[in-house]
Amino acid sequence: MSTSREVRRPDRSAQQAPGVPGRLVALLAVASGMTVANLYYAQPLLSALSEVFGISTATAGTLITLTQIGYVLGMVFLVPLGDRLEKRGLVSVLLTVTAVALVVAGLAPNFPVLLAAALVSGGTSVVTQILVPFAASLAPDHARGRVVGRVMSGLLTGILLSRTLSSLVSDIAGWRVVFLGSAVLMAVLTVALRAALPRHAPTTSVPYHHVLRSTVQLVRTHPVLLRRGLYQAAMFAAFSAFWTTVSFVLTGPRFHYSPVGVGVFALVGAAGAAVAPFAGHWADRGLTRPMTGAAFVVAALSFVLAGVGGHSVVLIAVAAILIDMAVQTTLILGQHTVYALDPGARARLNSAFIAMFFIGGAAGSQLGSSVYHAGGWAALTVLGAVLPLAALVYWAFERPRSDGRAPAGETH
Repeated sequence: MSTSREVRRPDRSAQQAPGVPGRLVALLAVASGMTVANLYYAQPLLSALSEVFGISTATAGTLITLTQIGYVLGMVFLVPLGDRLEKRGLVSVLLTVTAVALVVAGLAPNFPVLLAAALVSGGTSVVTQILVPFAASLAPDHARGRVVGRVMSGLLTGILLSRTLSSLVSDIAGWRVVFLGSAVLMAVLTVALRAALPRHAPTTSVPYHHVLRSTVQLVRTHPVLLRRGLYQAAMFAAFSAFWTTVSFVLTGPRFHYSPVGVGVFALVGAAGAAVAPFAGHWADRGLTRPMTGAAFVVAALSFVLAGVGGHSVVLIAVAAILIDMAVQTTLILGQHTVYALDPGARARLNSAFIAMFFIGGAAGSQLGSSVYHAGGWAALTVLGAVLPLAALVYWAFERPRSDGRAPAGETH
């Protein structure tokens, strides 16, 4: 629900679009994956950066922290602009700034310059969270879940493959080429999206500070937004805990994987993105609630498998695929539900939703690392199972609305 001072504009593109061309959906999926990958390229590079700049590995780790802080700031201050400004132009500007920041990162003469560039590129990489609600607005109601699912499959693939690509490129050509190569990709992407995306008028004309305030009000106005955000926070925390610590297991005395080998292992997890179109189809069929519960169960059992099969890389790989499938499922079901709350505020709804579960992911990464170093892989898998089980308990006690119907956007 928008504020009382907001002037609503009809979402004509969503009303008139008979469908979204398959090539455009594919481009949006690729764009989402390429853009979100900027958040993760640096993770395999920390040891190399510590040597190049003569800093400790702990200091090098602040590069990841600054990138994530930039992303959170972008979610709060930039993504809501997707409702206030013409979307194609906004996407072009953000991608251009991202490309420039990545060039600065690739040419950084010292670590502080690299940190500043990472902060900026992290903030503007939220363009992917403008593209997803853009795709939802372009899609007709009966196919919105499937369109969002296909775009989100590209986003998850980008997350999972970014570390692999970064490891391989840096091993062959050095760490600077990772950032410079991504800058070239962002420039190409800017031109491609500028040519392919239709103009999409703003859905509100209220001042910017009102847009920010209304984003907070949406959380209070729509309980389902808060609930889906908490569901996904628990799932993304489990996801982050797994992928943050599995590299310690694979490089340890049991498997002796090299850093590149760990990157290649991440390719396995990308198979989880294949569930995205199915999740979108389930959402379109009104199966959001039962499939959400099923995804929580699958995630918990996946961590049980990872714990019991900790001696086998095959079983860990199967667990990784199932975890990624479960997280992808709840994410798409959640977005489908959230986007249905207010078609004129999809960018702001997405901003609040993503910010909530991103905080969960950051907490899961930190907590997972601490638990692993304190209790090993077995303790980590217990933590990973508890998180989706907690969401399952919350889901089980979810109450229908007072009129007896399912919550808005969901079907029992």
